[in-house]
Amino acid sequence: MIVSLQPIMKKHLHFKLYKPFGVLSQFSSNDKKEARSKSFLGELYDFPKGIMPIGRLDEKSEGLLLLTTDGKLSDIINQSGIEKEYYAQLDGEITAIAIEILKKGVEIGFSGKKYQTKPCLVKKIVAPNFSDPNKKLRIGTHRPNSWVSITITEGKFRQVRKMTAKVGFPTLRLVRVRIGENTIKNMQPNSVQELDKLL
Repeated sequence: MIVSLQPIMKKHLHFKLYKPFGVLSQFSSNDKKEARSKSFLGELYDFPKGIMPIGRLDEKSEGLLLLTTDGKLSDIINQSGIEKEYYAQLDGEITAIAIEILKKGVEIGFSGKKYQTKPCLVKKIVAPNFSDPNKKLRIGTHRPNSWVSITITEGKFRQVRKMTAKVGFPTLRLVRVRIGENTIKNMQPNSVQELDKLL
């Protein structure tokens, strides 16, 4: 009998998740107080051992999050400059001038330093047909607001929120709708889909 010396290739698993508002983009916390008071990804689905999120969405942001058991692939995607598209509901009726400024890049704070964002795609859109916002967002109806699509190829901490605030239109609600070719189309908050591949 011939015994193959070739290593057995592990089949990695990949998922996409519509992360809801109020859930951290991690599976646990070493902070006991945080662990008791916060919600984590593992509460949404019975994910396999070794799963990790690719990038993050902050607690108050919603939308597409990719997950994989392949650490190397996770690093490749994080460093590849892949497009990430967000729909942002803004406080106020954004102006054409503000959109042009965002497109060219703005200076924001990051890790205690000033950072110039890269040129990106920005356009005003009609209000998308999302589920109702979480009540904690307290989106008022007494003043106008507007929606924009922002597509970036980087992902600094709270970058989109900092960008829109910089031009005078703070983000009220933020939903990531696309990473590369993966989208949240036909998905609802909390839903999970297994994928054959991520790229």
